[in-house]
Amino acid sequence: MLTQSRLNPQLDAEGKLQHLLSTEGLPLPVITQILDTAESFLEVSDRDVKKVPLLRGKSVFNLFFENSTRTRTTFEIAAKRLSADVINLDVSRSSTAKGETLLDTIDNLCSMHADMFVVRHATSGAPFLIAEHLKRIGRDDIHVVNAGDGRHAHPTQGLLDMYTIRHYKKDFSNLTVAIVGDILHSRVARSDLHALRTLGCGEIRAIAPKTLLPGYLENLGVKVFHDMNEGLKDCDVVIMLRLQNERMNGALLPSAGEYFKRYGLTPEKLALAKPDAIVMHPGPMNRGVEIDSSVADGPQAVILNQVTFGIAVRMAVMGILAGN
Repeated sequence: MLTQSRLNPQLDAEGKLQHLLSTEGLPLPVITQILDTAESFLEVSDRDVKKVPLLRGKSVFNLFFENSTRTRTTFEIAAKRLSADVINLDVSRSSTAKGETLLDTIDNLCSMHADMFVVRHATSGAPFLIAEHLKRIGRDDIHVVNAGDGRHAHPTQGLLDMYTIRHYKKDFSNLTVAIVGDILHSRVARSDLHALRTLGCGEIRAIAPKTLLPGYLENLGVKVFHDMNEGLKDCDVVIMLRLQNERMNGALLPSAGEYFKRYGLTPEKLALAKPDAIVMHPGPMNRGVEIDSSVADGPQAVILNQVTFGIAVRMAVMGILAGN
């Protein structure tokens, strides 16, 4: 019989979280545990995250092989709120930039008494590769958190999105959630889709031009719309996505202006959703491309709250991984 860790490399033999690599295959009890733990860090205020010494004496290495400001900063804040020692690897001057392989770099960092690697990489699967390598060399005491890998997954963003939805809407079973924009190139969209399915979301919609939609959505039970007005009708949650221009090959869109006209979220289009619908965005936002400023700064937007919730969710993930 295959052990739980063989079936799902994110879990140990007892089914507990060993690494956070993807929301795909993450069991409902584990997702619920992460969301509940994050909530405990925000008990005093939705805008104030507690400081707790759960990772005192632990070393968290931020390995960002791809540019990021928001994600790297929130991971660093989260680790410091847990009283961890945080080491930020300067990738532009690291040994990998000089020709050393990724796994050789990992081996060297293991010798520096690392307890956790937070990994962002342009190559899909890099965090999985690191997790498998750690198991192979007998370093199950070191945990890996995927902070975004290529076009594949961004699990902590997916989980903070789920926390945000649960915070405002409580129950997923009767919700209609629309994900709008460049779904084809978005690791956030993939992470959101898998988490929404696991949490039992009532209806998931994808709204985008045909050139920005992957072919597997309908197999996941997602309703596909090419018309923004039809797709937004009676939605409870609207998740806007950034155009991933850096990951596009060739001209997939006529122009940014034409895209905004058809798929940008304006007050008029948002009015088609339910009156209490919330608007989310993983950031950074392109105002006037995927979202109008009046919507981004309006009363239905919870975008800045997502950032705060993200600190608590990342604290929860690291705390659980460390056995606390």
